[in-house]
Amino acid sequence: MTALIQTIDTPDGAFTILTDDRQRVLASGWTSDVEAILGRLSAANRPVHVREGETDAAAAARAYYGGDLSAIDTVAVAQTGTALQLAGWSALRAIEPGAPLTYTGFAARLGNPNAVRAAASICARNAPALFVPCHRVLRTDGSLGGFAWGLSVKESLLARESIGG
Repeated sequence: MTALIQTIDTPDGAFTILTDDRQRVLASGWTSDVEAILGRLSAANRPVHVREGETDAAAAARAYYGGDLSAIDTVAVAQTGTALQLAGWSALRAIEPGAPLTYTGFAARLGNPNAVRAAASICARNAPALFVPCHRVLRTDGSLGGFAWGLSVKESLLARESIGG
């Protein structure tokens, strides 16, 4: 598989998007380091060839940062995982901007409010950040919790969504 990679500037810094040959986002994040983006994928799911090019998802990311918080909602993603992970990633896409859930609330949405660790793991293993908005899940006490791309980015995204959402 040949993949496209593109880095754009955002108010939160460089944002890199990796897409497959069908323009589905495989991985993305706030870095210009290609290896960091590829490292979000398992070895079996990494593309063999990567070339720089314009991705369809970049326009959606720019629109999101321009104030259209729903622009990321229809961007196609390609994720592989367990049935629970796939259900979790789908559920993340249903969390409305400005209405974050706690890990407990997210676990409840997945049908098991006691599966807080599983819910956190689903967020941690989410490769297409922003397009699958794992940043919208908080610790049970309301604090930020973790985020692969740094808590300052997570805080900025949540602030942007609380204003615009």
